[in-house]
Parts: sequence; structure tokens; C-alpha cells
Amino acid sequence: MDSKKSFCFDTPVQRRGTASLKWDVKDNELPMWVADMDFKTAPCIRDAIFRCAGHGVFGYSVIPDSWAESYAGWWKSRHGLEISPDELVFCTGVVPAISSCVRKLTSPAEKVVIQTPVYNIFFNSIINNGRFVLENPLKYENSEYSVDFDDLEKKLADPQATLMILCNPQNPVGKIWSREVLEKIGELCKKYGVTVVSDEIHCDVTEPDKGYVPFASVSEVCREISVSCLSPTKCFGIPGINSAAVLVPNPQLRHKVWRALNTDEVAEPNSFAVAATVAAFTKGGEWLDELREYLFENRRRVESFIDENVPGIRAVRGDATYLVWLDCTALGCGSEELGAFIREKTGLYLCPGNEYGSAGEGFLRMNVACPRATVEDGLERLRNGVEMWKGQAL
Repeated sequence: MDSKKSFCFDTPVQRRGTASLKWDVKDNELPMWVADMDFKTAPCIRDAIFRCAGHGVFGYSVIPDSWAESYAGWWKSRHGLEISPDELVFCTGVVPAISSCVRKLTSPAEKVVIQTPVYNIFFNSIINNGRFVLENPLKYENSEYSVDFDDLEKKLADPQATLMILCNPQNPVGKIWSREVLEKIGELCKKYGVTVVSDEIHCDVTEPDKGYVPFASVSEVCREISVSCLSPTKCFGIPGINSAAVLVPNPQLRHKVWRALNTDEVAEPNSFAVAATVAAFTKGGEWLDELREYLFENRRRVESFIDENVPGIRAVRGDATYLVWLDCTALGCGSEELGAFIREKTGLYLCPGNEYGSAGEGFLRMNVACPRATVEDGLERLRNGVEMWKGQAL
């Protein structure tokens, strides 16, 4: 790393044998699937957790003012969004928040609009609660994704469609939605009486010098019809801490969401959630900035390597998330089939794209939030796996 850097992300961390979901794999396997980083989190967060642990008492916690103030300060300085602390409600995670909103803001058998390919757990939050998925597939042209607004309006106009879950920035395609796109989504949802739940968990994992646009910042319409799900867990590598917030500017809507989270018992923090969040948002900026540089060096390395060495696959260029979306459609096979083959033959474990909806068929997702040496290992395995796949087809 550059000598001017304060943090080193090249140092490997042994995660096998630690009950890690990601690393609960065979010894010869390299997991680059679930969105979980392989770096130690920021020192300021570790210090805060150590202080809490050193106290030795882990009783019930309240939410201090410093928690909401840390969110408000971060979003104002980083994203230009003014947040009043009373607009925030604590939640144990973005997924619990989304599931609670689905239960509270829709009725059984109603429809929830999502833009596919999209984070696969959205499907679970909808289907497991007795609602129906209404897909608005993104347009994919010349390796670029965009919103199909004609189709979106048709889906939102369905009287049974009462909620839209927006992924902003978009996982898995790595897209930062523009202010104009978000404004148009907001206007259409307002027109048809559809509430928007915006999952913004990846918002701080963007290419250096590029920022995302908070949905609630776009217009008064977007503020009034939306629930934004925020969290430090993805960008600071602390998903096991279980800490998130929902931003709901509209007081009537906020009351409903507050009741939903409390009814579902997902509105109380564990002993480390508040301290870790406050440390991240008040002291973690320098660490995050260096992490973003490292992650996007990884992304660009993956893109260039695949362009030069893996014919038949194209890495979709992305300006957000540490997840690279791999277009394998030229190989003429299904995501699950190809992913299982590569894993069996090389040990490289990637996410099959069909998990993200039918629009993801023929794609794979690769997590590059890991030391550079791991990325290089994964790329060699990918090249070898694709070569073997092509060889068997001859």
C-alpha cells in the first residue's frame, strides 16, 4: 500500500473455524459469495467495543441521543441530507426493517414492486409474509443497467401494488441511481399511492469521489412517501453487530413503522450496537475513505483481468458496492449450473445470478472485499473454471 496510507487492507485475517457463515466451506474452497468483508473493522470501532466489553455488565440498553446525532452528522457531512434525530428509529438490521414494513404497510396478498436483478432477500421478505413479488426488470443494454419506466408505471398502476422496495445504490449491479431517476420513481409512486422502502445499506461503498443520492433528499414527495433503511454494518464490515436505523420524515408513516418494529421486537439494541455505530459515524471517516480506494482498486483489477483473460465473461462496470456482477450469458448456460461447476472444479464459490430474480439468469456475483492476494487467487480460479467449462463443451 502507499506509504501515506494509515491502514493496511492487505493483511489476511483467518476466518476459518470462527463460525463464519462466509467461511464455513471446505478447506480447498475460496468463498467470494455473501456480502461480508474479510477485513478487520476500523480501529475506532474495535476500541469502542473493547470499552463496552471491559465494563463487564451487559444489561438492557436505551438509545442515547448520541446514536441519532451520529447518523444526522454523517448524512449531513457525507451526503448533504439534513436529518432531524426524531425522524430516526433504531432497528436491529435492514432486513428486519424491510420485513416489518412489508407486514405493516401492506396487507396479505397485495403486491410489492422490486427492480430485478436485486438483493435476493427482498424476495424472502415479500413471499414469507404472504405477499406477491411484482418484478420490474431493469433494462440491460450495452452492459449498462437502467430503469424501464414504462414497465414500472404499469406495475405501480396495479391496484394490488402498495409498496415498492428500492435498492439504492443497487445490489448486485453496482449502480448509483441519479437524482433524476429517483425523482421520477418518487413521482410515479406518489401518483399510484405506493410507499417506497429504500434500502441504502451500500450507500457509503462507492467509488472515491462519487456519492450516492439519498432517496429522501430528492424532493418533498420522496421524503413524504418513503422509509429509508440505513446502517453502518455493510460499509464498516460489522454485520454481526446488528445495528441499523430507519429514516421516516413523515410523522404518520413513522408512527406506523415505529409500531411495526416494536411489535416485531426488533427495536432494541444489543450491548455493542450503539457504541459501534457512534464510533463509526463520528471517527471512522478516514478508515472508510481508504477502504473505498482499496475496494475500487480491487474492482478495477477484476474488470481488467476478465477483459484480458476470461473470454465469454464480462464484468459489468459498477460505481457502488464491493460486489462485481459477472455477465456469463455468452457461455450459454444457467447461473446455478456454471456456479456449481466452477466451485466443484476450482473451489471458487460465487453467488448464482438467478438468486436475484429471473433477470439475473446467466450471471454470477463476486465479492471483492478481501485482500488483493485473495482477489488474484479468485481470478485465477475463475479463469481456470471457465476454461474447463469450455473444454467440456467441445
